[in-house]
Amino acid sequence: MNIKEIKEFINLMNENSLSELEVEKDDMRIRLKKTPNGIEGFEGPVVFQGQSIAGQAAKAGSVPETEKKIEIKTVEIKSPMVGTFYRAPNPEAAAYVEVGTTIEPGQVICIIEAMKLMNEIKSEIKGKILEILVDNAEPVEFGQPLFLIEPL
Repeated sequence: MNIKEIKEFINLMNENSLSELEVEKDDMRIRLKKTPNGIEGFEGPVVFQGQSIAGQAAKAGSVPETEKKIEIKTVEIKSPMVGTFYRAPNPEAAAYVEVGTTIEPGQVICIIEAMKLMNEIKSEIKGKILEILVDNAEPVEFGQPLFLIEPL
């Protein structure tokens, strides 16, 4: 897939009043989404989804009544693109973050390699890493949860 084809997809979206288009071709997938400001492609904001660990467990019925009152607010940091997840800038380097690490907005928390390009994924919130949901060098999908964060 090349730039000309992507521009054709954008024109197709505009001509047919489409707000979202996902195309898979030659082992490559691109998802375009029209927003009020234009069209988003591979480079987009990290998607956050709020939830509560205790709340989820309570729904499943696995938390005793006394523990149901304590709720930890959490946020998932999701992959903004399809690619390969890396916890460190190179195999010999230390990981960007570990469980228990406090992160700041703008801090690099991982890399996602897409089409031989290394894309730094930065935190948009201040928080504490509760869980790393993906193994190093594992393929990830668009929107797949990568980290579970406790906002601070």
